[in-house]
Amino acid sequence: MKRITWRKHHKWFGLLFCFFMLMFCWSGIVLNHREAVADINVSRKWLPAGYRFEAWNGGLLRGTLRYTDKDSVAHILAYGAAGVWRTDTAASAFADFNEGLSQGADYRSMKGIVQTPDGTLYAAGQFGLYRHDGTAWIEIPLPLDEGERLSDITVRGDTLVVAGRSYLYLSTSPHAGFRKIQVKVPDGYEPKVTLFRMVWMLHSGELFGTAGKLVVDAVAVVLVLLCLTGLAYWLLPKDMRRRHRHGRHTEGEARWTRLSLLWHDKLGRTTIILTLLVAVTGWCLRPPVMIPLALTKTPALPDTSLDSPNPWHDKLRMVRYDDMCGDWLLSTSEGFYSLASPDAVPVKVEEVPPVSVMGLNVWQKDEQGNWLAGSFSGLFVWDRQQGRVTDYFTGEEAEDTAGPPFGKFAVSGYSADFKGKECVVEYYEGTDALAQPGELSTQPMSLWNFALEVHSGRVFIGSVATYVFVFLVGGGCVWCLWTGYRVRKGNKQ
Repeated sequence: MKRITWRKHHKWFGLLFCFFMLMFCWSGIVLNHREAVADINVSRKWLPAGYRFEAWNGGLLRGTLRYTDKDSVAHILAYGAAGVWRTDTAASAFADFNEGLSQGADYRSMKGIVQTPDGTLYAAGQFGLYRHDGTAWIEIPLPLDEGERLSDITVRGDTLVVAGRSYLYLSTSPHAGFRKIQVKVPDGYEPKVTLFRMVWMLHSGELFGTAGKLVVDAVAVVLVLLCLTGLAYWLLPKDMRRRHRHGRHTEGEARWTRLSLLWHDKLGRTTIILTLLVAVTGWCLRPPVMIPLALTKTPALPDTSLDSPNPWHDKLRMVRYDDMCGDWLLSTSEGFYSLASPDAVPVKVEEVPPVSVMGLNVWQKDEQGNWLAGSFSGLFVWDRQQGRVTDYFTGEEAEDTAGPPFGKFAVSGYSADFKGKECVVEYYEGTDALAQPGELSTQPMSLWNFALEVHSGRVFIGSVATYVFVFLVGGGCVWCLWTGYRVRKGNKQ
C-alpha cells in the first residue's frame, strides 16, 4: 500500500478502537494484580441489568450444606459468588451468614462448605480457609505458596482435605494444622503444557513472574500514552483552526501538537515489538485462534513460571472420596484420577463425564450413589461401577469427548437439600425451583471480575463477546499498531 493509505488506516483504526484500547489497558492492569484489588467492589446497581443476580444465576448458588447447629436445629447454608446465606429446609427466609469475612466480593466467593463430625463448619473461599466459631468466620492459616488459590474442600470422617490449584492440604482431628501434599507424578506423565496456557501467561507477563507482569503493565501504560497523544495530534489542529478564525493565538496548541507527534512517534517506534506482542497474544486467546492453541501441547519454557517441579501446578480442581469404590478422586485440568490415599500415585480414570475447560462446579452423589458432575458443558450422571455416563437431562449416554466450553446447559450449581426441590442452576438462566430473595440481586461484584468483563467485552455487547469481541476489536488494535509502524518506517525511508 502507499504511505498515504497506511496513514489513513492508522488514523481511522486508531480513532475507531482508541476507546477499547484504553479499556483493554486499564482492565489488564487490574487483572494482573488480583489480590491487590480484592477488597474493592463495584455495585451491580450501576452495571447493565444483565449483571444483576436473578433466580440464583451467575454463580450465586454453587451448592448447599444441610447441617445441625449446637441447639439441634436444622439449617441449610447456600453458598456461591456472594458468600454464605442461611435458611431452613423450606427456604422460607435467607439470613446473611458472612460475619467475619472481608467485605471484598472476591474474598466471599465460596468454593465449598463442609461440617466435620464434631459439628464444626469449614468454608473454602478462593483466597482462604475459614472455620465458624458459632458467631463468625475465622480464617485458618494454610501453608500456601504465593499466588495459590483454593478450589475445593471435602471431608471424610475426621479427615479434612482442602484442594488448592496446585496442592492438597490435609488435616485430621482436632484440626490444629494442615499438611501440604504434592500429589505424586502419575504413570505416563509428560511435562507439557498447552500452547493456549503459554500464550495466556505470555500475554499477562505471568510467564516470567512478577517482573514479567510489571513489564506488561508498563506496555499498557505506553499504549495509553499512544492513545492520548494520538487523540491530541488529531484534535489540537482542529482547535488551532478554530482559534485562528477568531483571531486568537495558537502558539501553545502548536507546541503541544508537535510534542504529541514527537512522543507518539518515539514511543510507538521504540516499543513496537512489545506492544505488538501483547496485542497479538491477547487476540489469540479467543476463538477461532484459541482452538488450535488449546489442542496443542508443548514442553514448558525453561526457567519460566510454567517450568515447575510440581507436575500438578495449577491443574487441581476438586477432590472427593468415593465410599462405594473405596478411593479418592481428583478432578484436574488433565482429567479424573483415582488415588488409594492422598499420598498415593494417582491413576487415570477412564469412562468419565465431559467437563468444560473451566472445570467442575458440581460434584456430589445422588440418591442412587452415582456421581453428579456438572460444569458449563452440562450435568451428567456418572455410574463408576458400571463405567457408564449419561446426560442428566436427556438420559442418553454421554459422548466420549472432552466437554465444550459452553454446552446447552451451563451448569453452575446444584442442591438437593430443600424439601421436595431438586435445584439445577444454570449460569445464565438460574433455576425456577428456588425463589431468590430480592436483596441478593445487587450483591457487589469484585473490581477484578468487573475488569474481566471489560477486558473480554461482555460488559459492552453481552455473552456474544466471548466469541467475537476480542477477535474483531483486538484485531483492529493490532492493525492500528502495525499501520502506525509502517507510516513511521516510510517516513524514515
